[in-house]
Amino acid sequence: MSGSDRRPGIRPRPTLGRRLDIAARRAFPVTCTILLMLLVELPFGFAAQTALLPALTFGCVWFWSVYRPTAMPPPLVFLIGLLLDLMGYLPLGVSVLTLLCMHGAAVRWRRFLVQQGFAMTWLAFVPVAVAGSALSWGLTALLGFRLIPAGPAAFEATLAAALYPALAIPLARAHRSIADPERA
Repeated sequence: MSGSDRRPGIRPRPTLGRRLDIAARRAFPVTCTILLMLLVELPFGFAAQTALLPALTFGCVWFWSVYRPTAMPPPLVFLIGLLLDLMGYLPLGVSVLTLLCMHGAAVRWRRFLVQQGFAMTWLAFVPVAVAGSALSWGLTALLGFRLIPAGPAAFEATLAAALYPALAIPLARAHRSIADPERA
């Protein structure tokens, strides 16, 4: 509801169209994240495409968890992580735990980060992306009962950190316009 809707008094009931608009705006962060994940899985044929999926998902979950945590609650982060596990051929639960830890860190630091500029949010995301990639690598090795090379995990963390600014610009525009339930 917008600020004017919170005032006491008699107001007409919201129309079906307005309620659908509010629901669509609230669902935008999760829907956008899932659609971007599906878009990345299309066969474009470039070399680092497999590392792009977790990097993009890390950035989306971090951004929406910082700026719109009510639209990215833990149960939906769980479902996004499960989808990432299935799409990335990882053992079930690896991405779920990783994304839930990232979401928890974002929500915990949210009050500080929303007052800072973009650079501080990005600098806070970099160690979280590194820790997320390391956690994903460690859990995959542990659940597979074998030591796997750490190079792809390091590349994934680097790609996530480098991709975040390009991802945050359109997400920030959407956050201020189409994804804002207050504008419905």
